[in-house]
Amino acid sequence: MRNRILIILVLQVTFSSCSCNPENIAKFAFKGMEAMMGEGFMPSDEIRRLGNFQGMNVNLSKSTSDEETISTIYLKLQNGDPLILGNQPEVLARKCAELYLRDFENAEDYQQITVQFIQTDPTNPENVAMQEYMFDTKDF
Repeated sequence: MRNRILIILVLQVTFSSCSCNPENIAKFAFKGMEAMMGEGFMPSDEIRRLGNFQGMNVNLSKSTSDEETISTIYLKLQNGDPLILGNQPEVLARKCAELYLRDFENAEDYQQITVQFIQTDPTNPENVAMQEYMFDTKDF
């Protein structure tokens, strides 16, 4: 507990006493995340451009039932261009999955990838629509 408080204080002093660029801090955090999870863990800008997505997120899951383990990558793509998403979204989902699996060095550790297109109503953020497409990673 004492170590956590010390780390928090050091971070607060460091970031409050300098005129840091938030983009540099984010890049540093992403590099740390990729060092832990594997190169290519964070979705590429190439994926972002495919659907003009405003946000991207990845979750990794491993679940066991009846002595069988299923490992899944959840690629969540938020607030893409409705015109792009409306035209064959399953083809776009497959292309996004393909690009993500190509770039993520630990992709072979997962059996499935689920691509989720999440759209939020700008006037009512509680209003959310989601399309979900699941693929076996061995198919790529």
